[in-house]
Amino acid sequence: MSTTPVITVDGPGGVGKGTVCRIVAQRLGWHMLDSGALYRLVALAAQRHGLRWDNEPALVPLAGHLDVQFSSDISGNEARVLLEGEDVTDAIRTEECGAGASQVAVLPGVRAALLDRQHAFRELPGLVADGRDMGTVVFADAPLKIFLTADAEERARRRFKQLKEKGIGVNFAALLEEIAARDARDSQRNAAALKPATDAVIVDTSTLSIEQVVEQVLTLCRERLMVRC
Repeated sequence: MSTTPVITVDGPGGVGKGTVCRIVAQRLGWHMLDSGALYRLVALAAQRHGLRWDNEPALVPLAGHLDVQFSSDISGNEARVLLEGEDVTDAIRTEECGAGASQVAVLPGVRAALLDRQHAFRELPGLVADGRDMGTVVFADAPLKIFLTADAEERARRRFKQLKEKGIGVNFAALLEEIAARDARDSQRNAAALKPATDAVIVDTSTLSIEQVVEQVLTLCRERLMVRC
């Protein structure tokens, strides 16, 4: 068992995991793992190589040898992501890529291929891990596990606003339908289904600001991990 502390933050899309994790990691001076980006990268790479998202035999070696780089960012903003030397930071955040990530994530072989890559992020002084199975599977021994949740319509509203601010046209009803479908896939899959760890602290973010969620997480860090932040 590693002595490097890990804070896992799991939950469905649209609850603010990414932003919360980036700010918490910055405040603590710890590393951060955006595990969802890895699955989005597999989906995008598959698409670019002409592979179906359900073609597990072809996707496993692709996932195991992804040519990926994450640029460092100490400001709490989204880091840049390179796939085969190309900046794909925006490309992996589309709704289409998110749907693809949800589909490739149900494949046990793909999850196994990415496991070692995720474990490699666990370095001193500590790691904040953002995902859907961080506390239940990838870092099951983490001393602090958090599960963020929110009403589906609220998550759709947040995502709608985010996409509009980026100049991306989107239909709210279609977005809500896709979020519901993704929730169903993630919670019903056989491999590492989306659910809170038995020892996770559940935080409903429906009526909370990002700042309020961050403060709740940092309070838990002080109480459970005895860290200064």
